Amino acid sequence: MTPPARIPFPVVDEVSRHCLQEEEPETVHIEVHLPGPLDQARLRKAFLEALHRHPRILMREAPGGWYRRRYEWELTSEPDVEVVSFSEPGRDALRDARTRALMEAPPLSLSPPIRLEVVEGSGPVEGSEASDIVGLHPPAWGRGAASISGSAAGRDQPPPARTRNSTVLFLTINHTALDGPACLRILATAAEIYGGKDNSPTPAPTRTPDPPQTPETPSNWTRPARVAPGTPENSPGNGLLVTELPLPHRPKGSPYTVNDQLMVATALTIAHWNREHGETPRPLRITMPVDDRPRDTSMPIGNGTRLVEVPFASAELTGDPHEMPDFLRRTAQRTRALKSLPRPQLGHGAGLLTAPVTPVAWRAALTRGLRRAAAPWTSTTLLSNIGRVPYPLDFGEEAGRAHAVWFSAPARMPRGLTVTTASTAGRLHLALRWSRALLGHGDGAHLRDLFEHYLHTTEVAP
Repeated sequence: MTPPARIPFPVVDEVSRHCLQEEEPETVHIEVHLPGPLDQARLRKAFLEALHRHPRILMREAPGGWYRRRYEWELTSEPDVEVVSFSEPGRDALRDARTRALMEAPPLSLSPPIRLEVVEGSGPVEGSEASDIVGLHPPAWGRGAASISGSAAGRDQPPPARTRNSTVLFLTINHTALDGPACLRILATAAEIYGGKDNSPTPAPTRTPDPPQTPETPSNWTRPARVAPGTPENSPGNGLLVTELPLPHRPKGSPYTVNDQLMVATALTIAHWNREHGETPRPLRITMPVDDRPRDTSMPIGNGTRLVEVPFASAELTGDPHEMPDFLRRTAQRTRALKSLPRPQLGHGAGLLTAPVTPVAWRAALTRGLRRAAAPWTSTTLLSNIGRVPYPLDFGEEAGRAHAVWFSAPARMPRGLTVTTASTAGRLHLALRWSRALLGHGDGAHLRDLFEHYLHTTEVAP
């Protein structure tokens, strides 16, 4: 019998594997809302076929001793476990599924390191009942953000309530093995198999190349601000708040993108939060994942994004609306320059740190020590903007096409807060995820209101 094929852990996977913590699992959560019901047997069959069409996802960590020089992925021909599960519908079904997506990482020892949980008949998405620690909250129409001068509250009506026949898909991913865009590709394949409809990605928007320029960039050597502590909770792990907002308006021909507007809104939100909590103004650095992979079936499956850090000087973070056009322009120059630079996924140092010249146990201890020592210089937060979801995620006539898709990224300390956005059906889907050692549920709601306010302030004429 031929032994399973093995693949050495790439740099990103190894660094993540070294730094795993049981109290804050490294999970990525993807939440997809469909208007209609799904057939259980048919979905299981479609998802299994999708896994076989992308065999790189069928993998588990190969066993080995402490003295081994590498971690290795062992490819399998079939899943080790049932990947798809169906939850009992009920009032708290959505909240409980979100909690599991944050707290229960699929084990690396079982193939594949992903789980799909289906919540059926969940009823309306928006509602006052969503006051749980992990819940879906309506935007601040007519409340919360109305107390912030110039808020966007009330300018859009909330979307229609979902029906009792709606379905929510929860994909939980072990981030040591895979990232969100790769698993969304798997789900798009499953949707095409299930519904028989074309789920090819829409072409990415084209941009006119900018002339070479040197952007105004603050120093990256200054120790960045941390997110000020709010009202932490006694329980370990992450909290989550997801909401739906209007896409920010951007005049045609603007020199900046929606991603730049989101970057500015995130920076101003954290600067405002820190001022409210008595912190001395400091520069910010926001980590931004960049994904250059194709979105079709040839997309490499795994952790394929590279991380860049966008710096902001404290003097830029006043929130003055008169300065907003220049601030957006400078941010656009920085993000485009950073995206264009060739750079390893985690920088050049990570490659040296994971060179297989010593046992992995020794490298793991060194990596964890360096992570602790570098904590004060870690970026302030992470903004992961998936952008427009490239696939229709159309599951056929009965289940329908996805009308909302949320992602959330791990929020371990020292950052303690991540902001993840995606757009579907002309709406912006925002997820705030935080470490409970740093923030509480009320803090998340206030940050959501601040973000909505500052996103609205970016809607200015250039």
